[in-house]
Amino acid sequence: MTEKMFSKSWFEQLDSQIRNMGLDSDLYSFDETLKHINNKNYKVSPEEFVSCAAYSILASGFKQTTARKYHKKVMAKLPKNPHLEDLLKIFENANKMYAIWKIWNNRDKYCSDYYKCETLEAKLKFLKKLKGLGAITNRHLARNLGEDTPKYDIWVQRLGVVYSGNTKLDVNNAKLTPEMQQACDDMFNHLIKETGLPRGYIDAVLFKAASNGLIEVVEEKKKGKK
Repeated sequence: MTEKMFSKSWFEQLDSQIRNMGLDSDLYSFDETLKHINNKNYKVSPEEFVSCAAYSILASGFKQTTARKYHKKVMAKLPKNPHLEDLLKIFENANKMYAIWKIWNNRDKYCSDYYKCETLEAKLKFLKKLKGLGAITNRHLARNLGEDTPKYDIWVQRLGVVYSGNTKLDVNNAKLTPEMQQACDDMFNHLIKETGLPRGYIDAVLFKAASNGLIEVVEEKKKGKK
C-alpha cells in the first residue's frame, strides 16, 4: 500500500481491499454495522440481544470462522430451551456455554435493563457485568447492538502505537491503560475527521485489516524477555 498511513485514501483503500477479499463482516456485514451505528433508534429484540452476546462471547479468543460456525449451531438450539449439557455437546467450553445459557434464560430482563441505560458508559458498565463479558468483549457486543464504540483490542492498540509514535505504550489485551486508550482515541478522532465515518465502523475496518496482515503493526513487548 502506497497511500499515507491514517489518511482518507489509505483508509478507503483498506476498506475496499477487505470487501474485495470477502472479509467485510463480523456478526453483521460492514454495511449493516454502519447502518446500525448511524440509526440512533436502532433496537434489538431479547432474542437478537442473545445472538449478539453469544457471538461476542464465542469470538473472544477464537477466529471469526470458528465463532460463526458455533454461533449458528448454538442459536439454532437455544429456542428449544436446552439444558446446559445440551449446549456443551455443541461446544465444550463450559464457561462460554454457561454464559450464553444464562443470558438466554434472562434475555427479557437483560435486554430491558440494557435499554434503560441512558449513556454509552452506562450500557458498557451493564454489559461488562454479564457472565462471559469483559472490558473488550462488552464493547464488541455494544457495537453489534448499534453503539458507536471501538473494541480497543490488541490490533487497534498496536495501531495506536504506530499513530502516536510512542513505542513505550503498553500493548495489553487484558488491561487497557489510560495512555493507550488516549493514543487510540487520538487515532480514531483523526480518522473521523479524515473520513466522516463513525469510530465504531473505523474500528471494525482497522481490526479486520490489521488482523489479516493488510497493515504493518507493532508487536507488544514480550515480558521477561530482552
